[in-house]
Parts: sequence; structure tokens; C-alpha cells
Amino acid sequence: MLDFFKPAPHKPMMDGAKVDKEYKKLRLQVFLGIFIGYAGYYLVRKNFSLAIPDLIDQGYSKAELGFAMSAISIAYGISKFIMGNVSDRSDARKFLTVGLVLSALTMIFMGFSVFAVSSVAVMFGILFINGWFQGMGWPPCGRVMVHWFSHKERGIKMSIWNVAHNVGGGLIGPLAIVGIAIFGEWQSKFYFPGMVAMLVAVIAWLLIRDTPQSCGLPPVELYKHDAAKDYSEKYEKEFSAKQIFFDYVFNNKLLWLIAFANAFVYLVRYGVLDWAPTYLEEAKGMSVKETGWAYFLYEYAGIPGTLLCGWISDKIFKGRRAPSIIIFMALVLFAVIVYWKNPAGNILIDNIALVMIGFLIYGPVMLIGVQALDLVPKKAAGTAAGFTGLFGYLGGALFANIALGSVVDVFGWDGGFYILIAACILSIILCAFTWNKEKKLS
Repeated sequence: MLDFFKPAPHKPMMDGAKVDKEYKKLRLQVFLGIFIGYAGYYLVRKNFSLAIPDLIDQGYSKAELGFAMSAISIAYGISKFIMGNVSDRSDARKFLTVGLVLSALTMIFMGFSVFAVSSVAVMFGILFINGWFQGMGWPPCGRVMVHWFSHKERGIKMSIWNVAHNVGGGLIGPLAIVGIAIFGEWQSKFYFPGMVAMLVAVIAWLLIRDTPQSCGLPPVELYKHDAAKDYSEKYEKEFSAKQIFFDYVFNNKLLWLIAFANAFVYLVRYGVLDWAPTYLEEAKGMSVKETGWAYFLYEYAGIPGTLLCGWISDKIFKGRRAPSIIIFMALVLFAVIVYWKNPAGNILIDNIALVMIGFLIYGPVMLIGVQALDLVPKKAAGTAAGFTGLFGYLGGALFANIALGSVVDVFGWDGGFYILIAACILSIILCAFTWNKEKKLS
């Protein structure tokens, strides 16, 4: 199986006169490939959430369905790290496409099979499998990004690519509506988006190419004349799994720092997002309609915020990520305090604070992933990003979902906000430790 995924072989270098034209064409092509391909992953990630009302009608409780749904986050966090290492030694084109096909087939099975929704245990198992296949999406995109785009342009390119998850996540609702209109059953929320994702996989296969060298082109560092100071041609050779894990990930102190920082950033991201409807109803007296709009605005405000954060890191700080992350998290801290301390009844202020948190938080989420790519050789990029993602999902996201609710039960909403404020401060401190290292690499 691993032989099937092995990296695409290098082709003889093409004539120098053709390099610039071919490079420009293929850079746009592969970028579209990973953008469309990753958006496709989101068509088959959140289907279960849309089907929860229908499953409640089948007799399941919210607690049971919440437990089943947690399988996706658990599996995704682990898979992004483990499969990230496999992707570092694989052809990105094959890896991303196969993962998307397998995830789509899992959702198609869940829609067509009565057995798939016959018990909580079965649903947990199927969603865990889907979460594992979902972990095959980000790492090959990271591999493509570090091979086709140079150090000082990745912030902008990654911020644009990151919008793919908003595009894919936004399409799942309309697809569910179309599926029900065509097939007339709620199960189509699973299998119809799965069918569309299969078509997206074909498009991704046609567009994505593994590395410039596999197309007869030079490494991007030579093409763009933009290499980190520690760049070496030895980094163009494929590494073994042991080399990646122990030489470049586990022994990389800075990677550990940003992995813990990522856990705190994710805690703020999901702590605010997942509890916003409940907090706004209980503490601020807002209606369901009002909290729904606030929730919507939080998510979509993240698009321009992410683009701005990536632009600042490339253009203002010349490829350094820590300054942008620290600035944005400091502003998140201020917005969280306003969100907390604003008296009930000032709905506009609450919405503005929530939109500002959404606008600001997704930039650091994205840039920590970029920083992970920057801190290791490009042949270890998927593992490094997966390592920070492991902390983000199994640390920050799960804590936000499970522990934060328990804290609020015991200490009230004030206790929950003390944790969010501490998370902001700790993420800033941890990222600050990478400041000088990035200066040396730039």
C-alpha cells in the first residue's frame, strides 16, 4: 500500500527557457487542486451534525449523539499527526485524493445502510473511521504548499487556501437541502454530499502535482531565490519516518512550544464558538434568532481576518509568523474581555465583540500551522503540522467541549472566562519564545 503512495519520481530538468512559464502555470494549477480538494473534505465532515434532529426523532438523546460525534475530533486529531508522517513520504496527489474518496465512501455507506445508525457504538465507530480519513486532507496540502511556494509567500498563500474550509463548510447546508429535494429522505444528508465529494476527488486528481521536481522543474527555493538561512539541498531528499519523528519533530523545542500554543488558541476558538449560543441566551438574555446570527457572523468574519493575518506576516514581518500571532491574540484577549464584561442588553456590543473574536482568532489558527511548516525541512512538513494539530484538537478543542462546560457548571460563566483569558495570555507567551529564532531564519 505504501508503495502506491510513494512520492512521484523526479523528471529530467526541462529547458531553462520553459521553466518560468511552466512554473507559473503549475503553481496556479496545484493551488486550485488543493483548494478544491480540501473544500471537498468539508463536504463529508459535518454531515452528522445536520442529521442530529432526524436521529433524535429516531429516539436518540442529545448526550448519546454528542458522544458519537466526538469520535470525529478524536480520530481527526490523532490521524492528522500519524497520517501527516505518512504524507511526508507520499505523493500528495494520490494521498489527498484517496483520503477524500475513502471519507466520501464512509458517508455514502452511512446514508444507505440501516446498520450504520443502528446504535451509538456503531455510529461512533463509523464516525471515528471518517475522522481518520479526514486526517488525510491537511498534510498533503501542506506538502504541496512547502514544495511549490517559498518561505516569504506562504503566509498569504496559506491564508487564501485556508478559506477552502469555509467554502466547503458553507456548501454542506445547501447540498443537504438539494439532497432531500432529490431523494426525499433525511439519509441523503450523508450520501448526496458524499457523491459530490467523489466528483471533487476526480478534479483534485487532475489538478494536483506532487513536487516541482516531479514535473521537471527546480526546487521553489531556487526558482524564487527565497530560501530560509538554514536551507540545504539535502532537504530535497525524502526522509525516513524515524528521521522525521526524532530528528525534526520530537527534538524540536520550538515545535513543542507552538504545539502547546496551538492548544490554547484552539481552546479560545472553540470555547467561544461552541458556547456562544448558550452564553448569550443565559448571561445576556438574547433570543435564539439573535444568537444564531451572532454564531454565523463569528464564523464568516474569520475569512477576512485570516487573509489579513497572512498578509501581515509576509509583507510587514517578511515571513515571520510570531509577531502576527502575538498581535492578533492580544486583540483577541481584549475582545474576549469586552464580550465578558459588556452588561446584558447591549446586543450590538456583544455582536461586535463576537465578530471581532471571529475575525482575529482564525489568523493565529492558520499561522501556527504555517509556522510549523517553517520550523522543519519541507520533507517533514506534514508531520510537523499534524503534531501541532494533535495538540489543538485533543488538547484545546476537547477541553473546550468537555472541561469548559464543567467549569461553568461549578464556577459560573466567570470561571469559564478566566480560563479563556489565561489561554490567550499563555498562547502569547509561548509564541514569544519563537520570536528570536524566526529572526535568525529570515
